[in-house]
Amino acid sequence: MDFTPTEEQAAARDLAARIFGDLSTHERLATAGTGSDAEVWKALCAAGLVAAVADIGLLGLVLLLEEQGRTTAQVPLAASCVYGLLAVAVHGSPEQRARLLPGIGEGTVVVSGSIFGPGPVVTTGEPAAATGGPGEIRAGAPGGVRTGSPSAVRMSPHGQLSGTVPVVPWLRDATHVLVADDRRRLWLVRTAEAACEPVELTAPWSAGRLTLDATPGEQLGGEGAYDDVLATARTAFAGLQAGVCAGSLARAVEHTNAREQFGRPLATKQGVQLRAADAYMDTEAIRVTAYEAAWRRDEGLAYATHALTAAWWASEAGQRVVHAGQHLHGGTGADLEHPVHRHFLWGRQLDAYLGCGSEVLQELGELIVNGEEGT
Repeated sequence: MDFTPTEEQAAARDLAARIFGDLSTHERLATAGTGSDAEVWKALCAAGLVAAVADIGLLGLVLLLEEQGRTTAQVPLAASCVYGLLAVAVHGSPEQRARLLPGIGEGTVVVSGSIFGPGPVVTTGEPAAATGGPGEIRAGAPGGVRTGSPSAVRMSPHGQLSGTVPVVPWLRDATHVLVADDRRRLWLVRTAEAACEPVELTAPWSAGRLTLDATPGEQLGGEGAYDDVLATARTAFAGLQAGVCAGSLARAVEHTNAREQFGRPLATKQGVQLRAADAYMDTEAIRVTAYEAAWRRDEGLAYATHALTAAWWASEAGQRVVHAGQHLHGGTGADLEHPVHRHFLWGRQLDAYLGCGSEVLQELGELIVNGEEGT
């Protein structure tokens, strides 16, 4: 394994770092609310970074998302690249690629999705069954199934989709949403042809509920497309979490070096050092597992279990890091207006988005028990 970025990947990462660092300031983020920052999104697309993901691969995207996470920049980069650019580039027909990829790269077409892990549910309006079996309705998920399993969205014989997707990130910005039906088939839906209702998340993302009622859909890919997009999403959002954690830890280090207690910086105290060291090791574990999954995907190797491993670290360790970052700020960390609080909210949102650690670990364990660890 060689995680050293190529020249193109390194150049894209450095350019993204400059754009995010220059534009995603605390003052701009404080006034952004839950909306995306149009100026940052325009700058990313004008620099060719979104379109470049088709060439720099998933590992390149993970590097870009790390830089976004460090600043918690309000743009739908992960969603539009995972559910849009990469999904269409790999699984789209020649006609779909020619029609959709230019707009996605330019930022005029923004794609989001609901395929991210075993956490949230997709509702059907039907009574829940407490079966808990793989691909079945789980107990405690009224009227729905886990999104890591085939969803409750149905395709009618007439080629129309029906169902409700409770949480779609960046739905306000999306022109299309990628959904999966109960047979693990992927469909692109135009948001203009569906009912969209805003929902509030932990992080300040403009999420919404998507209701499909005899809505036309455009099929994307065939067998294996669902599993590939799911693994890609897990890897990409784990990379985003690595950046969020790195940014939180960097702020904590800066604070404890500047803040003095009894004439000495807080950073000189052993308890502070140990807490920061644990957070650093957790952050590196998230990063390296995301890199490995992304690298394997780009090399054409099996990576589904590696994506699950990255998702587990991002969920389990990610919440530890953002809690530590806030805690190391002392009373300042309790200030909802402090920049570190955004990292806390993003870290907890990504934890929920990927599915809690125990659920992800259970799915990984089931794959190993069933002899599918090589997938």
